[in-house]
Amino acid sequence: MNINQIVITKASGQQAPFSPEKLKRSLLNVGASEDLAESIVDEIQPKLYPGISTKKIYRIAFNRLKDISSPLAAKYHLKRGIMELGPSGYPFERFIGEILKQQGYTVIVNEIVKGKCVNHEIDVIAEKDNHHFMIECKYHNQPGTKSDVKIPLYIQARFKDVEEAWIQLPGHGTKFHQGWVVTNTHFTSDAIQYGTCAGLHVLGWDFPAKDSLKEQIDTLGLYPVTCLTTLTKIEKQQLLENDIVLCKEICNNENHLSIIGIESSRIKSILEEGSQLCNQLIDNGKHKTK
Repeated sequence: MNINQIVITKASGQQAPFSPEKLKRSLLNVGASEDLAESIVDEIQPKLYPGISTKKIYRIAFNRLKDISSPLAAKYHLKRGIMELGPSGYPFERFIGEILKQQGYTVIVNEIVKGKCVNHEIDVIAEKDNHHFMIECKYHNQPGTKSDVKIPLYIQARFKDVEEAWIQLPGHGTKFHQGWVVTNTHFTSDAIQYGTCAGLHVLGWDFPAKDSLKEQIDTLGLYPVTCLTTLTKIEKQQLLENDIVLCKEICNNENHLSIIGIESSRIKSILEEGSQLCNQLIDNGKHKTK
């Protein structure tokens, strides 16, 4: 059977032809060298069968990367790592807040704000220069989940109520106010169309094309601790429970690791992976430095 004729099952349940080019591109995008990407694609192709899930394909590629380079595997695990920020949405809200702080915004996370009609619990409030943003985060922990048009409709209504109160505040009459909707997965086309038409800033995993959530994370080097391959699931959850969300937080203070009981013999390898990941110092034939 021609490899391009094998139909695979996506996380959403939809089926699509297997694309070796798409798999290779996903590997190159995390910094794998051309030779490494091609070798992984060559290794996976004989293991394919009709209906194989993208999750199984991912697992094969991830394990191969892990054998070569933990930071590469961690970057490849980014999307799933963000889904591990749960079960509550708060770590994701804090993660988005940190991305904005890195870009020069003043940020408040999880704030009760008085609107014209009612009070609202806002996930993230960000200010910079003459701009003031109300940001709602839609966190999903299941691959294939999309945010549909009801989400921006609901957020736009909340934002307009908050905006009417904000513009009455001293100094806010001339400020630019905007509502944002952010998700760690994808939006439906209707959600994007309505959100952008209504004036919301729509930010998803791969939207907008030039400044998506994934691109911002890679550019800023702000990776969640849940990406790290040197931590167990229990350890990741313990860090989140201690309000430690970013790799850079444990790189800057290794006591965060010892506090949750990680032995000193393992701390060095965790810090090495975290430092390489955050600084993108990946020695694999194709790397970036910051």
